[in-house]
Amino acid sequence: MGRLFGTDGIRGVANADLTPGLAFALGRATARRLAGPGSAIVVGRDTRRSGDMFVSAIAAGAASLGADVHLAGEVPTPGLAFLIADGGYAAGIMVSASHNPAADNGLKVLDARGMKLDDRVEDEIEAIIEGSDALVGVPNEAIGSIRDRSAELRARYVSHRSALASTFRSALHVVVDGANGSGAGVVGEILAATGARVEVVHDSPDGVNINLGCGATDPASLAAEVVARGADIGFALDGDADRCVAVDGTGRVVDGDQLIGLLALDRIGRGALPHGRVVASVLSNGGLEVALEDAGGSLVRTPVGDKYILEGMLANDAGLGGEKSGHVIFRELSSTGDGIVTAIEALRVVSRSGGSIADLASRIPLFPQVQRAIRVPHKERWETDPEIVAAVEDARTRLGRAGRILVRPSGTEPVLRIMVEGPDEGVVAELADGIGALAEERLH
Repeated sequence: MGRLFGTDGIRGVANADLTPGLAFALGRATARRLAGPGSAIVVGRDTRRSGDMFVSAIAAGAASLGADVHLAGEVPTPGLAFLIADGGYAAGIMVSASHNPAADNGLKVLDARGMKLDDRVEDEIEAIIEGSDALVGVPNEAIGSIRDRSAELRARYVSHRSALASTFRSALHVVVDGANGSGAGVVGEILAATGARVEVVHDSPDGVNINLGCGATDPASLAAEVVARGADIGFALDGDADRCVAVDGTGRVVDGDQLIGLLALDRIGRGALPHGRVVASVLSNGGLEVALEDAGGSLVRTPVGDKYILEGMLANDAGLGGEKSGHVIFRELSSTGDGIVTAIEALRVVSRSGGSIADLASRIPLFPQVQRAIRVPHKERWETDPEIVAAVEDARTRLGRAGRILVRPSGTEPVLRIMVEGPDEGVVAELADGIGALAEERLH
């Protein structure tokens, strides 16, 4: 069996690659490794139809080894992270495939701090899953209880984030796209605590419409709504609300690196960013690095994945980090990316500036960059394919010191991701397309 955990938990097609049996085994493994008899874990989910099925399986598995299970219901992933740490839980499991289509689902395990597990602990849990048939359940009197605490836990999260939002006042008109996901039912109430006029769209989940033509991975409909409603700004969450994509008043999507940059520049200007240091992934645009350095700050790069962003923040004592996909972590506010917190903080910066988010974003220049996602069944083989390796090296030579190229297998999909950045837009696109076509030909 290959490694179960990818860069963001265990994912697959629900009821096919990802089965209730695996969820049951994960519940048992989590109880054994992170909780134990007498401890409690909390389980949340997004709005996918398969969510209840997996939650039930996880709860049964954990209870069979003596752990109490509290059900949080539909809750953002960062909401679950907050509830774990706030409620003193031994661990938590989020049932969500984030920005993936509704047919997929995923299982994310968080530790007692509300943080994603390091690779070593994931490996230990996988070993327990592999040997789960040998695990002996506890006797009847020691079986864990399973309690639905969704209303109470949801209210606790909303209250905490609303208190954060109420620390400033905004007169802006805001449209929010809830992606028909787990943040759709709470984001409007939270952002309204700023005083802003807030309208929420794509907030009617039915189990199959999560991320469908909406949300952070497809913000076109939000852009149209912002223009049609005459709003000042728009925010799009993804299915589990850990991402946020911003749209300006003209309907233009704000680049994710520019969003990180405008948040960072505001904090650097106020002396509110430790060491002036920001952590971002290897995919972030070189223009972000230039803007930070010009303001007296610096950029630290990590591998792709928000867990690595957080690790980099802790290692470098950085207060802000993120990925251009919309994951942004404010270390003093959350242990993981929270799209709603990102929207709050962006709204705070824009309201304080008296200008527009477009004006603020323009302070972060962007170098020409192209990303390609090539769907292939053998994504890992690119490093041993001589033709692809040669094409990548030729591209590096052609770009020279002014450019960057990154080729990597996706950690969540059967996709090879290619990023090319350089001073000439035409050359960048040509090189990315050429490597992509070669990968499509060679890796099937």
